Amino acid sequence: MTEWLCSGLQPRVRGFNSPPPLFSTMKIYNTLSRKIEEFRPINDKEVNVYICGLTVYDYMHIGHARTYMAFDAILRYLDYRGYKVNYVQNVTDVDDKIIKRAKEAGRDPKELSAEFHEKSMGDQEALGLLMPDEFPKVTGNIAGIIDAVESLIKKGFAYEVKGSVYFDVSKAGGYGRLSNQDEKQLKKHRIEPNPNKKNPLDFALWKSVDAHEYGFDSPWGYGRPGWHIECSVLSRKFLGDQLDIHGGATDLIFPHHENEIAQSEALTGKKPFIKYWMHTGFLQSSGEKMSKSLGNILPVREFLKEFSADAFRLFVLQAHYRSPIDYSTDNIKDAEKTLERLKEFRRRLQSAVHGNGTKAKEAADVLKARFVGSMDNDFNTPKALSELFDFVRGVNSLMDAESESTVSLEYALEAFDEIVGVLGLHIEDTAELSSEDAELIEQREQYRREKNWAKSDEIRVQLAEKGLRLIDNKDGSTRVIKESNLQNGR
Repeated sequence: MTEWLCSGLQPRVRGFNSPPPLFSTMKIYNTLSRKIEEFRPINDKEVNVYICGLTVYDYMHIGHARTYMAFDAILRYLDYRGYKVNYVQNVTDVDDKIIKRAKEAGRDPKELSAEFHEKSMGDQEALGLLMPDEFPKVTGNIAGIIDAVESLIKKGFAYEVKGSVYFDVSKAGGYGRLSNQDEKQLKKHRIEPNPNKKNPLDFALWKSVDAHEYGFDSPWGYGRPGWHIECSVLSRKFLGDQLDIHGGATDLIFPHHENEIAQSEALTGKKPFIKYWMHTGFLQSSGEKMSKSLGNILPVREFLKEFSADAFRLFVLQAHYRSPIDYSTDNIKDAEKTLERLKEFRRRLQSAVHGNGTKAKEAADVLKARFVGSMDNDFNTPKALSELFDFVRGVNSLMDAESESTVSLEYALEAFDEIVGVLGLHIEDTAELSSEDAELIEQREQYRREKNWAKSDEIRVQLAEKGLRLIDNKDGSTRVIKESNLQNGR
């Protein structure tokens, strides 16, 4: 299937023309150790990533989008560095918040969650986010969750009281190490006393509910899963007992991710559950976290009525993923202006007057090396963007002098496209294809499937003469970029 432009939910293996060699060591900040560590995936060139997904009872908002956009850049970069990335994002489609919202609206919880899941998928598509390999729902994995809870009871890590099952935190060694809290600090989080628990810190694996409520049959009676157990079960099912990266926003560190560690390592016999824990900073408004409880959220679909997804992406990438970032319409407007400058640079680079110089090519090599150096250092997107803007300024000066050769400028353009592509930005002009051009591309795809490279290249040249540049991705898809001024001055 030909992909005219990179838009919407992207294929998992994005692929770039020439991923760089692994000449430097990637480093990642690990929330668990609170240190920058060398990135050494468990299976060498393969990286298993689990990102906590949405609880689907309302519209996706830009606070959510900040987290997913930040991880999107990380996933794209891992792809670019040559890793095979296996990515799972869960869907919480049964939860107390969903039940509450459904009751308020007089609706069936299953219908409400299904509706908002579809809407959130549309919002992620509109943001141009990469698609996970798996989008597992809790409701589709109840049997696996029940099996895991039964196993925890048999192993002595959980106990049943009146149809509910709780994890016994006293049996989990090192509980609190992810959030860096001792037992006294942790107990402050438990506001509502529960006489059924042995310890205030114990958390629900299975919650008993009345027969008229939304729930499922289990060995302990009618009920539904606790929040935390779903991620342990789903990550293990699709990615195995030990994962390379587990991510989410900072507010998930406790209790959600802390509890995931306890129950997962109890299930697997104390194997380290996650090698690298990664958490994004909050999206803030006037210094306060954006949240439904504060009433300062902005749904993604409302944001996109006024601004572009690329402006939001650039706004997010201008801050380090671990740092809080303050949202304002002025900041987004500035990002829109910066995007336009990048687009204008690209248009100018396509139609530049040529000489004999090679400095643009040299600048492109410097850009790629410094970009990799920046991203290898805990995915430092602000530094990576700074290197890109330095490159733009430098090549603009070279074009002012009308000194660069065709080969040098072409190389610079390819490097620019490569870097902005890794960042997920859409800078190129949209290619509007005639029916004749579309037919040619489909014919070329058939030649590629037949490995008839001579005929395939003939069509590539034919389209290039019309100002259409084809970029073949590793996953087999093809991007078509408009190069209407490609032949100028040559």
